Amino acid sequence: MTTREEYEAMIKLLDWPGLLELWEGIKHRETPGWNPGKAFEYLVLRAFDLDGAAVRWPYGVSLPRQSEIVEEIDGSVRVGGLYSLVESKDEDGNIAIAPIAKLRNQLLRRPAGTFGMVFSSHGFTEPAIQLAHFALPQSILLWTGKEVEYALNYRSICTPCEMKYRMCVDFGTLDFDITTGAIE
Repeated sequence: MTTREEYEAMIKLLDWPGLLELWEGIKHRETPGWNPGKAFEYLVLRAFDLDGAAVRWPYGVSLPRQSEIVEEIDGSVRVGGLYSLVESKDEDGNIAIAPIAKLRNQLLRRPAGTFGMVFSSHGFTEPAIQLAHFALPQSILLWTGKEVEYALNYRSICTPCEMKYRMCVDFGTLDFDITTGAIE
């Protein structure tokens, strides 16, 4: 079984063109050497890493004075002064509310200024988008595969992240589409 450290070492070998190539493999379900979902999880974090964000790679969290892992975090990023937990899902179709609910619960244990981001290699079901708004005030920004591809092509994910966050602050919008500049 591949360890977190091995995945991190593998992804750090890739630059922007390498990430685009991996993204094509993810879309076609051809990611040799990666367990299901791991290529997408690490691709998202590596994009932030390449764009200058401070990245914490996937990790487990245990409660104080206990050794049992109670949370599996897909990663966290700091973009400027913004701190976010990251959840990534690579599924065949649009994802439902479960990953959003999981991240909301994780955010409840974090400082108020922390927000969340859920990345889906495809998209989100309409009920998931609607129910995500009920997670407020724990802001959880939704990223589709189309937006990930956009960021990879333009070699920037931090500026789009700040744009999505600004739209959430200004309009309460969790699903601002960076590819069109529209609220979905």
